[in-house]
Order: sequence, then C-alpha cells, then structure tokens
Amino acid sequence: MRNRLLVLIIAAMLLIGLLCASGCGKDNKSNESNQSVIVQQNQEDNQSEDNNTGEAGKDDNSGESDDEDNSGNEGDASEDGLFSEVHGALHVDGANLVDKNGEKVQLYGISTHGLAWFPQYVNYDTFAFFNNEWGINCMRLAMYTEEYGGYCSGGDRESLKKLINDGVEAATKLGMYVIIDWHILSEQDPMNHKDEAKSFFAEMSEKYKDYTNVIYEICNEPNGGGTWDRVTAYANEVIPIIRANNPDALILVGTPCWSQEIDKALAEPLGFDNIMYVLHFYASTHGEWLRDRMQQCIDNGLPIFISEFGLCEASGDGAINKTESDEWKKIIEKNNLSFICWNLSNKSETSSLIKSSCNKLSDFTDDELGEEGKYMKDWFTSK
Repeated sequence: MRNRLLVLIIAAMLLIGLLCASGCGKDNKSNESNQSVIVQQNQEDNQSEDNNTGEAGKDDNSGESDDEDNSGNEGDASEDGLFSEVHGALHVDGANLVDKNGEKVQLYGISTHGLAWFPQYVNYDTFAFFNNEWGINCMRLAMYTEEYGGYCSGGDRESLKKLINDGVEAATKLGMYVIIDWHILSEQDPMNHKDEAKSFFAEMSEKYKDYTNVIYEICNEPNGGGTWDRVTAYANEVIPIIRANNPDALILVGTPCWSQEIDKALAEPLGFDNIMYVLHFYASTHGEWLRDRMQQCIDNGLPIFISEFGLCEASGDGAINKTESDEWKKIIEKNNLSFICWNLSNKSETSSLIKSSCNKLSDFTDDELGEEGKYMKDWFTSK
C-alpha cells in the first residue's frame, strides 16, 4: 500500500513537471517571437526614419516642396529655393562675380529684342518656360533709346516702363536675376541722351532699390563717337544716381566699338565698386582675336560680363558659325563668365531663338526653334 502510494506521488510529480516544462517552452517561444517582431518593427521604424530623413534631405537639397505649385511654376531653380533668393545681392570680387556668401556665381540667360517691337514675350509664362525647361537664371530687358519707338525718340515711355516692370516682377517671382538695359545703339555716344538716362535710372533705382536681383546696364553698345572718354564721363554722372538709391547695385558698363574694346576699360577703369565691363560678340564676325583680348583682360583682373552675343554675324543675321560658337562656349565656361544670348523673338533673322512661323509664347518645341534656339537650348540644359 505504501509502495502504491509512493508510485502515485512520483507519477503526480512527473505530470506536474511535464506540464511546467510545456508551459515554459511556449512562453519562451512566444517571447522569441515577440522579440523578433519588436526587432523587425524597430528595423522598419529605423528604415522609415532613414527614408524620411533621405526624403527630407532630398527636399532640402532640391528645393522641392509638398506644395506642387512651388515647384516648376515658381521657378524652383536652385538646391535650396529660388535662385536669386539663395544667392542674394551679387557683387564683384576681383574679376569674379560672387553671391552674398562670397561664392562664385554664373548668370546665364536670354535678352529680349526691343521691348517696343516684341512686347508679347515679356510675361510670366514665357519667362517661366525658359526658367523651368531650359534652366536659365537671368533675363535682360532691352529698351532701345534711339531707334523707332525708342525711349528717347518718341516712344511711349509709360508703356515701356510698364514692360520693364512686368519683366522685373515676372523674373523676381521666378527667382531669376533681371537686367534693365539702356540700349543705346545708333546714337553712338551715351552722352547724347545723358539727361534722359539720369532721369530714367533715378526712377528705376528708386523703384527697385529693395530688389537684390535687379542689375543695371547703363549703355548697351557705345560706338563711333562713343569713345571710352565719353563713356567714362557719362558713367561718372549716371552711376552716382543709381548708387544714391541702391549703394550695392551691380552695374554693367558698355565699352566702345559695340562693346568690344574692353582693353580701354582695363587701361582706365572707372572709380566705382561693383562694376562689370561689358563685352559683346557675334561668332561669325568676332573670333580668336577678341577672345584673346578678353582673356588678357580677365587675367589682369578686369570683371567682364557678356550681356549680349549671337552665333551669327554682327548684324544679328547671316550665317551661323558653330565652330567659332563652340570656341566661345569653351572660354566662357573656362572663366565662369556670365552670358546672355540675343534674342527672344520670332523676328526673321538667324539670331532669333524662335522661328518666324511660330506665334506661341511658351512651350516651344524643337521644331519651333531656330538654329540658334536649338544650340542655346542644348547649352543651357547641359548646365
């Protein structure tokens, strides 16, 4: 009886042990499973955080925003936001153009044709197309002074100033820099309309004194009697007027012989800060001799801005010379020069970006571009 009772006790103890072992095993497996889930969840959370950080970094670096309206139509042209807002007021450092942080910057874009002749292209949608699709960061507003409809030859001054304002506002909204160009040409000597220029730039510099993206070009292409002495006398009267309203504005000064004699500026530079000297070229007319002159001036510290050029002859028409154009492109990029091509119109000449058969104002296809338009599109988009 006692042996039987002992067997029953032992059997009961074995049964309890088995039940406990079975229960602990399930709990352990459950804990392993829970730990695996926790680790996996932590990994997923970390990956999610990494991905979120990556997307945030991408947004920060690309300037993209959750607001789709701010990308594309608003000229999202730099890594951290609008190009002109990122780089701010530009100034001259030796031969270089630098931004508000002292970093070298290169402006590149398109000049309008005469505002009085092709006003239809001065609008937000047209500028936005070239900003977004071609990547340009600067527009030049060419206001002729003497030619038909010019500011000083019977043109509608209020309409011309409104076009300038429309262009400045569109460029500013898109984050582009914008050049207000006093486009002297056939009058040769800028002193011929000095008083009108002083009044004009007093008004413009007062109106846009708080715009860090506005650049003033005070005489497009002095020629003939527009010698460097005359340009200097003119600049010495006009520049202080701009400086009185905007002490830090970037100012471009044309040089004699249709802005080719930059060596005259090197020999006798103006006595102002934040000045750049203008060089213009047309590749079928101006070749290695002008490039050599330009390089010598740069090497000697002269700040140069190419505010107008074309691939054709100096007339704005005639044959396009791609070989010479390629050489100009090389030297421009080598020296980080700012450059503005001529011109935004559908005029029937080879320097026009748009074919004369095209009346659109934006969304231009390659078939609607002239030969220069296609070349410049490739150049701009490659940057």
